[in-house]
Amino acid sequence: MDQNSIYRSVFKVTHAGGSGSCFYLHDRRIFVTNYHVVEGFRDVALHDNDRTPYPARVILAAPSLDLALLAADHDFDTLPALALAADDALEVGGRIFVAGYPYGMPLSVTEGTVSSPRQLMDGSYYIQTDAAVNPGNSGGPMFNDRNEVVGITVSKFTEADNMGFGIPVATLRKLLDTVGEPDRTQYSVLCPGCDTLIRDEDEYCPSCGEKLPDGVFDVRTQTPLGAFVESAIERMGIAPVLARNGSDSWLFHKGSSEIRIFVYDGDYLFSTSPINLLPKKNVEPVLDYMLSEDFGPYKLGIEGRQIYIAYRIHLSDITPESEETIRDRIVGLALRADEMDNMLIERFGCEFSEYSKAEA
Repeated sequence: MDQNSIYRSVFKVTHAGGSGSCFYLHDRRIFVTNYHVVEGFRDVALHDNDRTPYPARVILAAPSLDLALLAADHDFDTLPALALAADDALEVGGRIFVAGYPYGMPLSVTEGTVSSPRQLMDGSYYIQTDAAVNPGNSGGPMFNDRNEVVGITVSKFTEADNMGFGIPVATLRKLLDTVGEPDRTQYSVLCPGCDTLIRDEDEYCPSCGEKLPDGVFDVRTQTPLGAFVESAIERMGIAPVLARNGSDSWLFHKGSSEIRIFVYDGDYLFSTSPINLLPKKNVEPVLDYMLSEDFGPYKLGIEGRQIYIAYRIHLSDITPESEETIRDRIVGLALRADEMDNMLIERFGCEFSEYSKAEA
């Protein structure tokens, strides 16, 4: 299997708290990530490198191992089957590849060498490497030069300069052997003391009495602003879980247009879309159009060649009396963006934005 194909099995994980990375285990039909990536969430979205989102759910949390398992109903049988390396596959100086979505950006791969295959930190052993690891890489796979998974990236050690860390594949293999075929329909917690799978919320393990990690059964609630924005997203026919991109931030496609909704500077709610690129020649007609037309309540702007359509509202102006109007305008921006990008191409020779899904 060539190296490029294996990265098709590496996905981005998003929810209302941010994003991380994960990877698909073909024989188990599950995704693997870090527990800290999905902590506080049961429903998440998985995004492939073509930016196609899929709903998924957290089915198992192992906080003591910083691992979690996710299940999705979509058929991923066409994805490459990733092989897990032998427990002793790493040695000092060996090559290692870190795949993931740093800072939520598109998939990237960094290469480095193994500094230590068993670095003891906080009572657990980690792979230490000089490969670049950044926030967002957490939960993604580490590969050796035989394209085998040797570890799961951890980026929570933020004070370590020029060092990256990963959970050894032996830890994942032990977890998979312990849980067998996990229940794909509900959330379970692995007891750190006796490895019992606990499904009902409790403070202590009912089998061995071990104190369970604080908050392991807690589910993060949506903010009033988030609920308001997501009511508009639902009206567009988009499942909100697929649009969540961090705290008070949403990112999704409506037709061909990428829609971004976010809070700016703690004061303004923005809804915007990078709809088109200016044509490389004969720019005057489209500029005249943009200056002469009234696009209210929306604004059109240009940055470089990128054309944006945007709507802005101060948070204090979102009141019970104005909510319906503002919701209509947020929905209207997405619909208008999806119409305008095609019109600007046909009428003025503009190009689709790099963020567009032209086939949509």
